[in-house]
Amino acid sequence: MDKTFSFKVKDELARLKLENLCCVRSELLGLLRAGAVLEVKQSGLQLIFTTESPSVVRRTFLLFKKISSLHIKISREPRRIHDHNLYSVRVDTQPGLKEFLIQLGFLKSDVYSEGTVMPRMECCRRSYLRGFFLGAGSITNPERSYHLELVTGNRRHATHLIRLCRGFDLRARRVERKDRQVVYLKEGDEIATFLTLIGAVTSRLEFENVRVIKGVRNQVNRLVNCETANLNKTVEAACRQLDAIRLLVAKMGLEGLPKPLREVARLRLEQPEATLKELGAQLNPPLGKSGVNHRLRKLEAMAAGLKEKGKKG
Repeated sequence: MDKTFSFKVKDELARLKLENLCCVRSELLGLLRAGAVLEVKQSGLQLIFTTESPSVVRRTFLLFKKISSLHIKISREPRRIHDHNLYSVRVDTQPGLKEFLIQLGFLKSDVYSEGTVMPRMECCRRSYLRGFFLGAGSITNPERSYHLELVTGNRRHATHLIRLCRGFDLRARRVERKDRQVVYLKEGDEIATFLTLIGAVTSRLEFENVRVIKGVRNQVNRLVNCETANLNKTVEAACRQLDAIRLLVAKMGLEGLPKPLREVARLRLEQPEATLKELGAQLNPPLGKSGVNHRLRKLEAMAAGLKEKGKKG
């Protein structure tokens, strides 16, 4: 099955080089806040992160290994979602887990509740958004529409995400969907900027290419529709003119028409598909489009007058 655009973006992000330790911590914090479940057991804490993406699993494992010596387990879950396999990263009870999560900012120091630490430096804020997208983000195929979402069950996290996005001049909005908080972007320019912020440069280029192609296609469609509408109007006008001229000829004869109108009437009868410009060029002296249109309208008015007299008679 073809990968969705979201999967392609996550695959690209998962291959980015791990550099500054502060950014690694921020990315892991964002990822865990997006999708990790913390279980409190008698023996201690257990952390489980589940995803459909093998590349995100590998990224999560590398993030942990870069900044900790914790023992990490990776496994494939027996259940599936939307025809995708599910993979889990599991950090079982072990010495140092609680202290690591507190230092990371995922836990408060005194109780088993989530911390409120947010990254301060710009590079770390970008990394946090990258992690959150890896954990709970999605983006619609740009060939269909422009829509990016970050989903969380925590209202405070949603507020943090909106503040972070707006710090980068992105007008993120929030909507509640069942019991989930959905932070979203729906403008093409802002989604492109977001992709660049989190490091998905290749995906941004693909996104922009699709936008350009869609823009050209839409412009062509508008032009074709406009031309079609204009052509329909021209055909309808020519039909009206022909009907009027034929009525006048039947009642008065072509020679019975005033000379300025006679030539236009004759040309229209002979050339029903000709444009006003083409008709005007054949007159002596030549006449512009507005002049030809004026004479044809006079012929239509004369025909309408004859019809009216016929009704009264």
